[in-house]
Amino acid sequence: MSELPQSQPPSTNPTGPITGGIILIGIGVIFLLQNTGWFYIGNWWALFILLGTAGAWGSALHTYQNNGQRLTQAVIGSFVGGLFPLAIALIFLFGLNWGTVWPIFLVLAGVAMLSKALAVAEK
Repeated sequence: MSELPQSQPPSTNPTGPITGGIILIGIGVIFLLQNTGWFYIGNWWALFILLGTAGAWGSALHTYQNNGQRLTQAVIGSFVGGLFPLAIALIFLFGLNWGTVWPIFLVLAGVAMLSKALAVAEK
């Protein structure tokens, strides 16, 4: 008679719910301030682009904690990967001219390459 596979114990890492809660609180506060006239964001929908950043940084934090708090290539990759949606969201939120700020993506690509090289060199 074969044994049934044992289920995984529930995760005790609250990083996901904490990150999600902080994101919802932040977006709610921004909308509340905008509705009361204290703060105005023209392209409010760009806030949702920040979810990619939060997801990438949450993944980086989770990987960092699971690897004995070491900066591995996966941690650095997730963190740097979150910089791209952050840049896009900030460009939309502040109404910046794409023709002026496009070199930021070259800088971010360079940061990604350097961080990957440094993470490989540390092994």
